[in-house]
Amino acid sequence: MKRRILASVLALAMVLSMTAILAGCGGEEEAADEGNGTIILATTTSTKDSGLLDEILPVFEEESGYTVDVVSVGSGEAMTMGENGEADVLLVHSPAAEEEFVAGGHADEDGRLDVMYNDFVVIGPEADPAGVGTNAATDAIAAFTAIMDNQQTFVSRADESGTHSKELSIWEAAGLTPSGEWYVEAAAGMGDVITMTDEMSGYTLSDRATWLNVGGDTGLVILCEKDPSGILYNQYGVICVNPEKNENINHDGAKAFQEWIVSEDTQALIGEYGAEEYGEALFVPNAE
Repeated sequence: MKRRILASVLALAMVLSMTAILAGCGGEEEAADEGNGTIILATTTSTKDSGLLDEILPVFEEESGYTVDVVSVGSGEAMTMGENGEADVLLVHSPAAEEEFVAGGHADEDGRLDVMYNDFVVIGPEADPAGVGTNAATDAIAAFTAIMDNQQTFVSRADESGTHSKELSIWEAAGLTPSGEWYVEAAAGMGDVITMTDEMSGYTLSDRATWLNVGGDTGLVILCEKDPSGILYNQYGVICVNPEKNENINHDGAKAFQEWIVSEDTQALIGEYGAEEYGEALFVPNAE
């Protein structure tokens, strides 16, 4: 009887052992199917709100085997994440701050690469109580001056984003310091700021891509654009975070993304995005 019990126990142990081995094999196979791992992309809200990332990232994930976790914040916050080793790769649009980021040793050996550009536009209510569209349709400094002189509501991103940095540079170029009830600091992303501006019948500065993707649902219009001085130019760059930050940086994945987004095929994808729906591309690729 004891022998039978012992035999049964041994048989059960063998079954459990084989089950564990098979489960382990299945786990390895499942892990292999998961691809090359995950990369954290810290990027400005405009690349998300414009719909660009939804269009192109599935292509990268399919081709590379990496999964991309997108953290959509202002360019300033994205670079802070990079400095703290909380992101693997950055896609941002604040060139002066990006150069400082690289100079500070926060990037890998390749530094910053150009990806694409578009431009900024000043948008506001069709009634245009500040007279921006009439008197300053192509002069950003004059447009900002008219808004302040007439104490018309201006909604600022106020989030250290690339758009916020550009806005502040225009006020500085105009020799003005905005303040008062008319100047609303939203601390929000571009899509949300456009919605707030519409609700308040005010003015704001937007990148053209987000405006084209979101603005059609509002009563706002473009009132100032294509300043010949180039002050409304909007360049985007890609930066791999220095892998020496910490052991969690996925530098291989970051490098794969950087090389992919400046590649000829991806640049073509970027150049096509929005052309059919909006009659113009939302971004102009310019990787070298």
